[in-house]
Amino acid sequence: MRLFFILSLAFNVFFSTAQQDPHLFVRPFIGTAEAGHTYPGATVPFGAVQLSPDTDTIPFAVAGQYQPEVYRYCAGYQYKDSSIVGFSHTHFSGTGHSDLGDILIMPNRGVVQWNPGTAQAPEKGYRSTYHHDEQAQPGYYGVHLDEVGVDVELTTTKRVGVHRYRLQDSDSAHFVLDLTHGIYNYEGKNVWCFLRVENDTLLTGYKQTNGWGRTRTIYFAIALSVPLTSYQIKDLKPAMYKGFWRKFDTEHRFAEGAGQGLKAALFFGAVNEVEFRVALSGVSIEGALGNLVSEAPIAGFDTYRTAAEKEWDNAFSIIKDVSFLHYQDQITFYTAWYHSLIGSTLFMDVDSSYRGLDQRIHKAEGFTNYTTFSLWDTYRAEQPFLNLFYPKVNADMIESMQQHYSQSVHHMLPVWSHYANENWCMIGYHAVSVMADAVVKQNPYLRDPERFLWSAVETSNQRFYEGLGAYLDLGYVPEDQSGSSVSKTLEYAYDDWCIAQMATVFKQDSVAQLYNKRAQNFQNVFDVQTGFMRPRLSNGNFKTSFDPLDTHGQGFIEGNAWNYSFYAPQAPQNLIEQMGGEARFVAHLDSLFTMSLPDRYFANTEDIMRSGIIGNYVHGNEPSHHIPYFYNFTTQPWKTQAATRMILREQYSLNSEGMGGNDDCGQMSAWYLFSALGLYPFAPGSANYALTAPLVKEATIQLDGQHLLQIVTENNSDQNVYIQSVYWNGKRLSKPFISHLDLIQGGELHFVMGPKPSKKAFIVSKTN
Repeated sequence: MRLFFILSLAFNVFFSTAQQDPHLFVRPFIGTAEAGHTYPGATVPFGAVQLSPDTDTIPFAVAGQYQPEVYRYCAGYQYKDSSIVGFSHTHFSGTGHSDLGDILIMPNRGVVQWNPGTAQAPEKGYRSTYHHDEQAQPGYYGVHLDEVGVDVELTTTKRVGVHRYRLQDSDSAHFVLDLTHGIYNYEGKNVWCFLRVENDTLLTGYKQTNGWGRTRTIYFAIALSVPLTSYQIKDLKPAMYKGFWRKFDTEHRFAEGAGQGLKAALFFGAVNEVEFRVALSGVSIEGALGNLVSEAPIAGFDTYRTAAEKEWDNAFSIIKDVSFLHYQDQITFYTAWYHSLIGSTLFMDVDSSYRGLDQRIHKAEGFTNYTTFSLWDTYRAEQPFLNLFYPKVNADMIESMQQHYSQSVHHMLPVWSHYANENWCMIGYHAVSVMADAVVKQNPYLRDPERFLWSAVETSNQRFYEGLGAYLDLGYVPEDQSGSSVSKTLEYAYDDWCIAQMATVFKQDSVAQLYNKRAQNFQNVFDVQTGFMRPRLSNGNFKTSFDPLDTHGQGFIEGNAWNYSFYAPQAPQNLIEQMGGEARFVAHLDSLFTMSLPDRYFANTEDIMRSGIIGNYVHGNEPSHHIPYFYNFTTQPWKTQAATRMILREQYSLNSEGMGGNDDCGQMSAWYLFSALGLYPFAPGSANYALTAPLVKEATIQLDGQHLLQIVTENNSDQNVYIQSVYWNGKRLSKPFISHLDLIQGGELHFVMGPKPSKKAFIVSKTN
């Protein structure tokens, strides 16, 4: 059965033709509109090219000061904007910081304008207004540009962006190729650009930037379907020293250009249609040419569009059947699934060459090399999602992380890496969680996995890293030595537990013992007097000034003491006891969802809005994502069921806001997918999933091309949100958990639902 998914950009549903069955739809804007953290363009699953419109060029800083407005343009696009600057080839999906936006192409007419202009006066630049008559489906994007009268269509292969421009009037039409354009640009970010006109249908070059990835070079080769009649190359930031190039007119039909401010204007004469095929490489111009010849050797937009559709059909084909209480939920489900497959990206040429962290060229022997690892976010649900449903992809990503470690002069696994760079964003060393989760769950595609244990051990002992030296000496990170100290302590302790799980698998008993002990360090920042996790100082005292509702200056990052005090997924029963036993713990947990968080506590936080908060539970930021499942470790697991159903309904919608926080490379979407299916990886590194009330009525998913996982619900409705009983292959479960090792064998997970909590749904165990 061929699956065909349409992304409705204008938020009206486009129905597919009768033979395209079933009618399943995806919307690309599940992501906070104000933050602007999704891009609506064309890509294939995990594609190196994410070809998308950029709607503004807000700089990172003005007069040397950070400009908060830039945060809305993390992905380059804002649905509410009325003009498009152009179409660039690389984007992040759902991150709270940014980079990329490489190799921008934009049609224009009349006198060449080298700058994009402003949203208030688009006619003073090369940008164009549009009226949101956008259309998109996975692998395709189309829009009409008003001023220039051009219909734009975009599609991609893995490494090549394919553009088709249909001009209503070719008189005075031209195209701007802007190599200086980027997302989160600032003075000096563009280190150097190079452009070479090889002939009248082929351009090559590269762009080097110093941004979030401080040493990032992207090479390109651009094939044109129509020969150039003329061109101009202009450096808008010429160097003081001009050498002997000054004796040439380098701006007019001089076949190469170089500089920090390099742009080109391309003329094709009286034509009505032009295709651009833009191949990217992180290795070399030769690599870009090889990618072009291999993936898009000739003009033929429709051929590449069809191929992209087939790639998405194949990626979605593991979903054999799924049905929901409401059709809107089906749209959201597929949208989330789509987003879970575009965060991390391919990073190697067709010949398996790639640029490593050491800036040397390597060959990916026996694996596919990936980049864009937002690990502080994705270790929680996104990577476990891939491990369950796309285990080969997840194993290749882990191998890519291991190679990062091998190339690291610091001998560390990645923290947040992209494009042969470590940008050190966020905290912890959560690659070890991803590795441990795959090891414990026996991912069959891991190669020599005991290597991962030793790279994790070395990473966990790098004293220079973010208070880790003090953590090793004191058992906690002191706030007077390193900020966000409580968050760091808690996340280091969890990662240490993950290392212990790997050590246990590999029968390294002394290592397991050491790291199980380190995993208990979360207790060292728990203040019995207040009942919260709280920052401590080097002298052992708790920091006196303390507000458990505040994030800033309180020892936390993207969370407050209320939320982070529940961060011990490796030891839920210990945490319950530490908080005074089950009754006090449950009351405390109940309060998190019902209390009110005053606006002042998140007024200065860029990545969260009121819509991302339920009571004081902050779903829009990741440290809280496991919290609703904590009830499963008490005698009141039905509260998990009520909480997750509420979150699914309140935090995910089909309007332009979509969700109440950053998607963060698929993490928010993966939370939705797991919870909608009725299970969640509460503590990655454990082989168990916590159960909850499914949103699906039924779902059948093929695991690794072999066994079928069937999720069946009985009496499921908007009112019947409570589990009465659960059966795995006909056998009733006695606790609200199920093993990954059972699921991957295939079978039926049957939920019986009802309108009231059932104390007899499970015989609750005190173990996880």
